[in-house]
Amino acid sequence: MCSQNTILRTRLLVGLFLCFGLVISRPVQAVQVPADSIPEENRFTKTVLSNDLNEPMELAIAPDGKVFFTERKGNFYMYDPAEKKTRLIREFPVFWETKYGNGLIGLALDPDFEKNHFVYFYNTPISETPKQHVSRFTMRDDYTLDVESEKILIEIPIDYEISRHTGGSLAFGPDGNLYISTGDNTSPFASNGFTPIDERPDRTLFDDQRSAANPNDLRGKILRIHPEPDGSITIPDGNLFPKNTPGTRPEIYIMGCRNPYRITVDPLTSFLYWGEIGPDGGKDGDRGPRGYDEFNQAKKAGNFGWPYFIGNNIAYRDFDFATEKIGPAFDPENPVNDSPNNTGIKNLPPAQKALIWYPYDESPEFPELGKGGRSAIIGPVYHFDPALKSATKFPAYFDKALFITEWMRNWVFAVRLDKNHDYQGMDQFMPQTGDFRRPIDMTFGPDGSLYALEYGSVYGIDNDDARLVRIDYNAGNRAPVAVISASDTLGTAPLTVRFEGAKSYDLDQDELTYAWKFDGKTVSSTDSKTAFTFKKNGIFPVVLTVTDRVGLSHNDTLMIGVGNTLPQVSIETAGNRTFYFDNQAFNYAVKVKDKEDKVIDPKRIKVQFNFIPQLANQAALIGHQDTDENVDLGKSLLEKSDCKACHQLNKPSVGPAFADVSTKYRADKGALARLANKVITGGGGVWGEIAMNAHPQLSKEEATQIVKYVLALGETQNSLPAQGTKILKEHLEEKKAGVYQLTASYTDAGGAIRPLTGKTSLWLRSAKVEAEQADQVIEATKQRNGLTGLKNGSIIVFQSIDLKNIKNLTYRYALPGKNLTMEVREGSAQGTVIGSVELAATGSKETFAEISSPIQATPGLKKLYFVGVRKEEDAADPVVTLDWITFEQ
Repeated sequence: MCSQNTILRTRLLVGLFLCFGLVISRPVQAVQVPADSIPEENRFTKTVLSNDLNEPMELAIAPDGKVFFTERKGNFYMYDPAEKKTRLIREFPVFWETKYGNGLIGLALDPDFEKNHFVYFYNTPISETPKQHVSRFTMRDDYTLDVESEKILIEIPIDYEISRHTGGSLAFGPDGNLYISTGDNTSPFASNGFTPIDERPDRTLFDDQRSAANPNDLRGKILRIHPEPDGSITIPDGNLFPKNTPGTRPEIYIMGCRNPYRITVDPLTSFLYWGEIGPDGGKDGDRGPRGYDEFNQAKKAGNFGWPYFIGNNIAYRDFDFATEKIGPAFDPENPVNDSPNNTGIKNLPPAQKALIWYPYDESPEFPELGKGGRSAIIGPVYHFDPALKSATKFPAYFDKALFITEWMRNWVFAVRLDKNHDYQGMDQFMPQTGDFRRPIDMTFGPDGSLYALEYGSVYGIDNDDARLVRIDYNAGNRAPVAVISASDTLGTAPLTVRFEGAKSYDLDQDELTYAWKFDGKTVSSTDSKTAFTFKKNGIFPVVLTVTDRVGLSHNDTLMIGVGNTLPQVSIETAGNRTFYFDNQAFNYAVKVKDKEDKVIDPKRIKVQFNFIPQLANQAALIGHQDTDENVDLGKSLLEKSDCKACHQLNKPSVGPAFADVSTKYRADKGALARLANKVITGGGGVWGEIAMNAHPQLSKEEATQIVKYVLALGETQNSLPAQGTKILKEHLEEKKAGVYQLTASYTDAGGAIRPLTGKTSLWLRSAKVEAEQADQVIEATKQRNGLTGLKNGSIIVFQSIDLKNIKNLTYRYALPGKNLTMEVREGSAQGTVIGSVELAATGSKETFAEISSPIQATPGLKKLYFVGVRKEEDAADPVVTLDWITFEQ
C-alpha cells in the first residue's frame, strides 16, 4: 500500500525510480527580495494546451513556438500554437511493455534546428540485444519525420532483467554539446533501502558498482558528446576522464548517479543541473543513511558519489551480503571500487556534494520542501530578456532562478544562487493556484512562458489529467473571476433557484458586467442577481460570464439537478450525543427521509461504528457534529497522502489495488498493526519485488486510520443495522484515548436524474476532557498537558457539548494563590450561568486538587464558556493551571 516513491522510482518514467554519522550543514533561508518586486501569484495563468495524454515524458520547443513531446509508449507529438491543436507525428517502435520505464523517453531539438531540422530521441529499440540509444532524425518541412534519415549516435547497454533506473533525458549546452542522462540499471531490492553493492557471483545485477561506480560503463552517468553534421560524434574536452585512458569511457561527464531522470543546462554558464531519484530507506541504520533525493549542480565534470555516498556526501558502509558483515564507511575523498563486477579503474575521483538533498521526512537543511514521497525532477534556468517582446514572459524577479519540481509532492520551487552560483535560498512558485499534476518535465519557450508536461495522478495508466500546459505571466490587466452563488442546486420541477454573481471579482478593481445562460446558449439575464425556474427534470449547466472594462472575461458553471433531492439522514439516541462512558451501552437509531423514495429501502442504509485513537486534529473533528465533514477520517487522510500515485481503488498500478489489499488482509486480525507499521517504515516482497517507500511523516494513528479505511473496502456486508446498541469498550481494549465515530448514509433510488447520498456522523469523546483540547482559549495558555495562566477574565470554549444526563463537573487544577470562581455559561461569555464552582487554593502550582459541582442540563448541542471570575483580582497573584474537566452522569 501507498507504494509511492519506490514504485515510482523503480518503474516510473523510464525507471524513474526509485545517516549514518552526523552531518553538519548550514541552515538555509528564503532569499530576501523587496516585497514590491515579488510578482503576485494571481498574475500567473495556467492554460491546458493538450489533454488526455498517456505517460508524457520530455518536451522541447522550437524557435517558432511549436512544442514537441514524447510519450513512453512511443508516440511523438507536436502542439501547434497557431492552430491550437496537437498532432501525432510518429509512433516509434519501442520496447515499452515493462513497468520499469523503457520506451520513448528523451527528446531534444538541435541548437540549429531552424536550419538543419535535426531532432534527437532517447529510446529503447525493439532489439534482440537489450540497449537504449540516442538517435537523430531529420524533420521535413511538413513536420513529418524522415524515417530513413536516422543516425544512431550512441548506444547504452541495459539488462532487461532489471531495466530499472533508465534515465533518458537529453539537453544541449550553448556550445552544441549534447548531454545524455543514464540510470544505473541496478535493482535496489534485497538492499533494505541502503546501497545495492551485492558482490556475490549470482547477484551481478544487484551490484551498482558494475554500473554507476564503474568508469568503464555508460550507465549511472551523464554523458557529454558533440554531434557532428554527418551523424558521427566527437568527444569535447573537459569530460571526466581524458581520452584514451584505460579502464574509462571518454563520453562520461558525470558519474556516480542513481537515476538522473531529468537534466538541464544553463544556456549562459553551461552549468549542468539534474534531479537525482534516491533510494527508499526511511531511517538511518548501521549500514548507512536513510534515502535522499537530490538536486545537483555540476560546474565541471565530476563524480557525484553513488553508490557510496548520498546527499551532503553522507557515507554508506561497506557491506558483505554473504556474511552480512558491516565494514568501514567509504571515504568521499578517496572512493575505491574494488568490486569484482567493476571493469574499469578502481580509484575514483572524489565525490561531490549535492546542491539540495531531502528525505521522506522534513529536511533540517531544506524544511521548505516539506514531507512525503520523493521524485526529484529538474526544471530550467530562467534568464530574463528585457528586449523580448512578449506579453507573457516571466518577470525579471525570476532572472537566473533555477526551477525545480517534485513528481510526488506536486510543488515547484525557484532556487536562487549567489554570485558564485552556489545555493542561496528558494521560494515556492504558485503554491496556491499551481494545481500541478505530477510535473515530469518543464522548460521555457521563446515567448518567456513556462511549458510543462504533467504526468497525471496515477503512475502507469492513461491518466485523465495527463497534459501539456503553459504558464503565462500577465504584467497588465487581469481577467476577472466569475463566482456563482445559488439558493439551491437540487430539487424537483418546477424548481425556482435564486442566483447571485456578487462574489465575482476583478483584481484590477474594474467594474464588471454579467451575463447568465440557463440553457447553455441564450443570455437570459444581465443582472448580478437573478432567478430562474427549471420546469423540466434533468441536469442543467448554469453559466455566468463576467466581463471587465477592456473586454476580458471569465466563466463559472454550476450544475443544477432537477428531479431528485438529497436524502435527510439523522441519528437519534436517548443517550448523550457528545460523551461516551466506560462499558456503557449506546443506543442509536438511524432515521431517513426522502422526498422521492416513498418507501425507505433499509438495504440502502449503511452504518459504521469505529473507534479512532487520539489524533493531533481530533479536537477539530469532534467540533462538527451532524455534518458531512470527516465522515471517513481514513479516507480523508488517504486522499491527502501520495498513496494514490501508485495505487488505484479497483485496478493494480505500481502497487496492488486497494480492493485487493482489503481482500488479502481483511480477515487477518494482526494485519492492521503490521500494515500501519509498514506504511510508516516501508517494505516489499508481498506483491512482487517492488518496494513500498517509507512514510515517516505519518503518525502511527494516522497510518492506522488509512489502513482501516483500505481494509474496510468492500465490507458493505458488515454494515451495522439501522437501529441497535453498542457497548463502548474499544477504548479500554486499545488502552488509548480517542473518539467513537458513528456514521450513517442513505443512497436513494435516483428520482428522475441520478441517485444521491445523504450522510451524517456523530462523534463521542471521552467524558474526561483534557483542558488543552479546548476549541478556543482567551487569556490563558495551552500546554501539552493542560492550560496555564487562568485568571479573572480567562475564557475556555468547548463547542458541540451535549449535557443530556450530565449532573456534575469535576475539575483537576492547581492554584497557589487566591481562590478563583469558574462559571459555566451557555452560548457566550455573557450567556446564562448554568454552573459555578469556587476553586480553592492548593498551595503551589505543582499541587493538584479535584473538586466537583453540579451543572444544569439543557437540551441540544451547546457551546460552553468556562469563565474565570475573581472579585478581588490581584495582578501579582499566581494563577490557575487546569488539567482536565470530567462530565459526570
